[in-house]
Amino acid sequence: MPTPHWPLPDLTARTGRLELRLPTEPELHALADLAAAGVVVPGTRPFRSEWAYAAPAERARAVLRAHWRALAQWSPEDWNLPLAVFADGRPVGVQSVRAKEFALRREILSGSWLALPHQGRGLGTEARAAMLHLVFAGLGATDATSHSFADNAPSIAVSRRLGYRPDGIERDTRHGEPATTLRFRLTREQWDATARTETRLTGVDACAELFGN
Repeated sequence: MPTPHWPLPDLTARTGRLELRLPTEPELHALADLAAAGVVVPGTRPFRSEWAYAAPAERARAVLRAHWRALAQWSPEDWNLPLAVFADGRPVGVQSVRAKEFALRREILSGSWLALPHQGRGLGTEARAAMLHLVFAGLGATDATSHSFADNAPSIAVSRRLGYRPDGIERDTRHGEPATTLRFRLTREQWDATARTETRLTGVDACAELFGN
């Protein structure tokens, strides 16, 4: 429950189809059930972390631990906001946004996952667009970044569709093998010049201090 000391549960971004906010505990467990059912198309490896490829029970526990850890370790200098994505009132995935020294750097890095039945419907693009409205219009970011493995075509397509531009490459590893990561960056000026989904924000002012604003 939101309190004057912890107003984050009231922070919400809404589009025509989606709502992004922190989940309640029952909603978090519903997300864990979705993760247990599967988040990765068989034969693909879009994530660096191993949780998405683990056994169903471990996938569920990983979602719970990641959420609790993000909030327990929160500080204005180093934060990770694990927003649940809701469609038709039901959780369908997570759109996270994180930053270090946000008050000085004004830069965020995002990540996301959607349950398999909800992929391919444009929800990932709409969720990231809502997140961008939150960070640029709500929190005053100047740059949003995203990292994708070179063979993660859906994630790369979302970045390009929303106006991100290439920002270099990294020689990386993925599950014990070499891999290439593509970096993408979207500036506030580029975002301002891009057509975007209408998004309504609530609860931003009450949370300003938690983000270092």
